[in-house]
Amino acid sequence: MKERTLILLRHAKSDWSGEQPDVERPLAGRGRRQAPDAGRWLVTNVDGIGVAVVSPAARARNTWELVSAELDAPPPTRVDDRLYAASADELLAVVRDLPADAETAVLVGHNPGFEELAELLTGEPTRLTTSALAVLTVPGSWSDAAPGACALRALGRPPG
Repeated sequence: MKERTLILLRHAKSDWSGEQPDVERPLAGRGRRQAPDAGRWLVTNVDGIGVAVVSPAARARNTWELVSAELDAPPPTRVDDRLYAASADELLAVVRDLPADAETAVLVGHNPGFEELAELLTGEPTRLTTSALAVLTVPGSWSDAAPGACALRALGRPPG
């Protein structure tokens, strides 16, 4: 079976100045400037995305809106409550539930879960700053995503 590409996109820099609940925290000005860079990087380095799964947090949804606006063909997108404040094991369950027909998927969410998931899947310590991407190769189907089974193809924040 053909390998899959899993992209972990940490939300852009958020604004801590308000009194709103964490889930409603918006992007900071820097985050609104950074997020489109991730979209432009995806256009140049990834051959299409089959599905996007986004945390319900405002900062993650806003990040994806800015990223996907840069894409030639934005993929179907769904908001999944399981991505908010998720552990690596909870995120792995989300990965295994990805649509079988999607060869490439992007998850938009948060640390520490994203760093922990990337390390769990690849065995490599992974640091995801705001707006950073980790691109992983998953052998076979999404259900084959398992500890140590994936390879880290790219990691970092796109220049902008």
